[in-house]
Amino acid sequence: MKASPDFSLTPFLPAVAFLLFALLPAQAQNSLDEVHVAPRSDLESVSGSSPSTGPPLRSAGGVIKKTVDLVLVPVTITDTRDHPIIGLAKDNFQLFEGKKRQQIARFSDEDTAVSLGIVLDVSSSMSSKMERATEAMLDFCRLANPQDEFFLITFANQAELLQDFTTRTDDIQAKLLTVVPKGSTALLDAVYLGLSHMRQARYDRRALFIISDGGDNHSRYTEGEVKSMAREAGVTIYSIAMFDRNAPTREEIFGPVLLEDIADVTGGNSYAVESPNVLPALAERVSDELRRQYVLAYRPQETPKDGKWHHIRIKLTLPRGIPPLLVRAKPGYYAPAR
Repeated sequence: MKASPDFSLTPFLPAVAFLLFALLPAQAQNSLDEVHVAPRSDLESVSGSSPSTGPPLRSAGGVIKKTVDLVLVPVTITDTRDHPIIGLAKDNFQLFEGKKRQQIARFSDEDTAVSLGIVLDVSSSMSSKMERATEAMLDFCRLANPQDEFFLITFANQAELLQDFTTRTDDIQAKLLTVVPKGSTALLDAVYLGLSHMRQARYDRRALFIISDGGDNHSRYTEGEVKSMAREAGVTIYSIAMFDRNAPTREEIFGPVLLEDIADVTGGNSYAVESPNVLPALAERVSDELRRQYVLAYRPQETPKDGKWHHIRIKLTLPRGIPPLLVRAKPGYYAPAR
């Protein structure tokens, strides 16, 4: 898990001609630094197209359209301090399925629309943290692409779909105002419900954003069942786990680890914090990462219909002298069965 007690982020990479630093303007909640990688002049422009690959993944409506047998792979690139890297071109990426390199048929670095599920812990232990958690969730919605759609799930003794898909932040806010923290923590049931509800999403880019202050102690679904579904769902999971170093139960102690494990199998990200005061800044950070994803798409060479897991690996090709960059993407997908 990534403990994030301090948000005074500063760029650290050495001055290299290929890298240009672009700090986001300072904002009330400490906006995340971004590092811009300027593509070489001989690389394909991200706004252009080539006859061999077709147009980029964009349309007049900003929606990434899924075509038959096209595997969509959202990719996040960061430096070693989790600053997002922007400005890479398609030629900087190599994509492998198993050991076979695949041709990247579509490439986008634009802020395209996303279907977002907000999953909020409203158990009794959240009573003193609910104000900041609500603020974080609303900030997350306000920072979104205007075309994004949201739904809201809350969980205590059980998971509940409190607000179905909407594009209006006011709808989410109105539902959050009705929440009264009480009960236990059915975290795994809430994640399962969120992944299930994503089947009704409009967009192919899909993500869940979870805020919780404890481990699961009231779910019907197991960790294994939820992880299995997360691998299949094609939904990127982000989470913020608030933890107490003196937590009285095993579930609370390992809550952040549970959320990290679930996020990892989707190519997402997880943060562990002690203070609820940093929740709005972290929500901004998650939103910022979603806005700066690259999206690759390819058609598997053999177009498998075996219902089996197919491993995906992303490799970066950059000029010498560039410091190490980190790649986060879903590790694979289940092919459809015949």
